[in-house]
Amino acid sequence: MMSSNDELNVPQGDLAEAWQQTLPERLNDSDKAEVMADAVDPRKLHVHIKAAGRQMMEFDFAVQYVDSREIDIQLTDVERDGQTVDERSDVIQELIVDYRRHLHETAQALHHYTHS
Repeated sequence: MMSSNDELNVPQGDLAEAWQQTLPERLNDSDKAEVMADAVDPRKLHVHIKAAGRQMMEFDFAVQYVDSREIDIQLTDVERDGQTVDERSDVIQELIVDYRRHLHETAQALHHYTHS
């Protein structure tokens, strides 16, 4: 339901770079994030977050712009020490909720950039 006047009109590479600059400001200081452009969909980014601490947890999200302001976030993988884990545990669910909030905050911080 994307209206033509509210489409995302930012080059994908520029958008990925803006996310790479902005997302770490919203994460915990010792968390690490990498943002990559999707090879197929120009409205989609892939976000890889390495959680700080001794858990060795890593999270992968697909972030897709529905329009110039709204994003849809899909969790694509959770790993501990390189092995895929069941993301249904309470601790992992809390981290997922926290990271989803940070992703929404990043999109909100970039409204000036994505909403023309």
